[in-house]
Amino acid sequence: MLATRRSALARAQTATVAAALRAAGHETEELPVVTTGDRLSAEGREPDGKGVFVKELERALLDGAADLAVHSAKDLPVELPAGLAVVAVPDREDPRDVLVGAPGLNDLAPGARVGTGSPRRAAQLLAARGDLEIAPMRGNVDTRLRKLDRGEVDALVLAAAGLSRLGVDRPDVAPLPVEVCVPAPGQGLLAIEARAGSAAAAAAAALDAADAHACLLAERAVLEALGGGCRSPVGALARARGDVLHLTAFREDEGGGDRRSAAASGPIGEPAALGRRLAEEMAA
Repeated sequence: MLATRRSALARAQTATVAAALRAAGHETEELPVVTTGDRLSAEGREPDGKGVFVKELERALLDGAADLAVHSAKDLPVELPAGLAVVAVPDREDPRDVLVGAPGLNDLAPGARVGTGSPRRAAQLLAARGDLEIAPMRGNVDTRLRKLDRGEVDALVLAAAGLSRLGVDRPDVAPLPVEVCVPAPGQGLLAIEARAGSAAAAAAAALDAADAHACLLAERAVLEALGGGCRSPVGALARARGDVLHLTAFREDEGGGDRRSAAASGPIGEPAALGRRLAEEMAA
């Protein structure tokens, strides 16, 4: 039994995991769950706090109602409940953010309204183009795209992976360079969570991609060391090149007055140590 949020994106992500498990000879069934974050979004309120999109999925694991939970890795808090573990991280989709509605940031008119609900994205957009107006944006991908098409904003910033998994193909989508917008830790990655030591955990472990898992560990170490959550203005992206992991990170302080970017490299076998080291350098 695979626990999943009810959103179209979450169901699409879970379907890819279910298909891989079935291909390996395992029977699968989905358990759609409404999370606290989903309820707040539906009520028009800002989902805030750590784990609001995963707590109910984890409860289903702990209660035995589900054997696996499929998460967008960027939604997963750095601290997991006792007895649960991330047992697999499949290959990564494109981790970058994309601008929807214009060929690039420099093509936006002065004072253009850009929709995003992410403090991380807002901070980096304003660092690149201080004249932009950030329009707070809630709702799923389809809702946001409709607002763009109605002219409520001039552009949006979304995750490339989400558009890809939903099969959205538009001519007005332009990737943002990592140098301009460092993605959220875990963006483009799925995290499969299970009860540690369970039969389901062993089955899901076959879906793990070692390089992708190492990248996630490095990025989450940055987030943990900087004290961030899923809505913190912290970005981190690791990329594996052979036996070396290259890590780029961004942070902004709570007052918005101090923005820092940094990069470091280290052995792929020590991803968490690399993430902690880079975070310490940024916090110094």
